[in-house]
Amino acid sequence: MAAISASMVKELRERTGLGMLECKTALKETDGNIELAIENLRKSSGMKAAKKASRVAADGAVATKVAADGSYGVVLEVNSETDFVARDENFKGFVQAVADKVFEAKETDIAAVMAGDLEAAREALVQKIGENISVRRAAIVEAPAGGIVGEYVHGGRIGVLSVLTGANAEVAKDVAMHAAAVNPRVARPEDMPAEELQKEKEIIMAQPDMEGKPEEIKEKMAVGRVKKFLAENSLVEQAFVKDPSQTVAAFVKANGGEVQSFIRFEVGEGIEKVEEDFAEEVRKQLA
Repeated sequence: MAAISASMVKELRERTGLGMLECKTALKETDGNIELAIENLRKSSGMKAAKKASRVAADGAVATKVAADGSYGVVLEVNSETDFVARDENFKGFVQAVADKVFEAKETDIAAVMAGDLEAAREALVQKIGENISVRRAAIVEAPAGGIVGEYVHGGRIGVLSVLTGANAEVAKDVAMHAAAVNPRVARPEDMPAEELQKEKEIIMAQPDMEGKPEEIKEKMAVGRVKKFLAENSLVEQAFVKDPSQTVAAFVKANGGEVQSFIRFEVGEGIEKVEEDFAEEVRKQLA
């Protein structure tokens, strides 16, 4: 069994808002698996979705670039080891150079993008700055006939491309801004993966207020909660950040358009940096 550290308990408490003992027990039951512990706690306590992990493994920047006619756009992430380097003008220039290459070549294969001058530029920058720098990922989206791609970058750390039919660049930018702020999982309810819906339903069915109810009542309650889950996590059904009295879909429709899709990159998402306790390392070496 994996050792349950104080930092693991602390993270679970921060993400769930539950007590220390409850969190420690949940971690022991899952052999230290925080995500599984959260799932089990949601089932047992009726807790809503937990906060996302606060630890981020990589720093860096996200950049976007969209064609003048809005026909297509690119988004990419370049990682550095620290936020200090991410703010460096030389690093920013390198990120822009990579974005330009992805845009011009319409190429998302990182090895192909970096071959030649860009890789030489990356190596020179690593030597100059003294930190590892890597181009992590890139994506391209294209607008359908009569459509438009919008872009929004928040603080150099979150980048979104939105794809609409109809409307205009300003509306598309507003939709991208909403997605940056609210972070929906999917564009439309029907886009939610079946396995995620099934897992959510299992969690709902296992919550305390379901206990003892007839199956048909439980099923009706689950259907309602799944519908609410879809509304909360689908871009088109979310309350628009600039005007919560209407949904994103209604806002776009009022401006002569319809949401088709979006893509959102956030620096470091999906990878976590190992947090080193240097004092503990020294103690171990002296022991």
